[in-house]
Amino acid sequence: MEWLLLILIANGSPVLASYFFSHRSSKPIDFGLMLKDKQYLFGKTKTWRGLVSSLVLTSLIAMLLGYDLMTGFIVSSLSMLGDLFSSFLKRRLQKVESSQVVLLDQIPESLLPCLWLLKMNYIDLTQVMVIVSSFIIIDIVLSSILYKFGVRKKPY
Repeated sequence: MEWLLLILIANGSPVLASYFFSHRSSKPIDFGLMLKDKQYLFGKTKTWRGLVSSLVLTSLIAMLLGYDLMTGFIVSSLSMLGDLFSSFLKRRLQKVESSQVVLLDQIPESLLPCLWLLKMNYIDLTQVMVIVSSFIIIDIVLSSILYKFGVRKKPY
């Protein structure tokens, strides 16, 4: 299940970077752009620091697992794209930043890299379902644990 591990790293890296680096390099990816609905494009919690930390750490771990740097980079990129998509939708739904919408917060960021892995014949359709389902459960549980240890500011 090294693919699940890479997707978890891609999504956990921004949280850990926020904890360890506080507000350093925490510029929003959307540069504060507000749309006509008076909501940010993605929100202030989607930062360049988080994106870069995800790309770098996932790529390095992929290499340690025997894959090339580009494979880790693509897995991370697609996961972060899914995360940005979720944030975009939550802003359109007028959800508060960092609020949880179960499944919307987990499916895009795990499904997008899995679809690429499927296309590349790294995994099959059953594995896609197992990875996405496992990611949903692990993400919810890990978020609560990280909150208890003060790494996350909210329990989700």
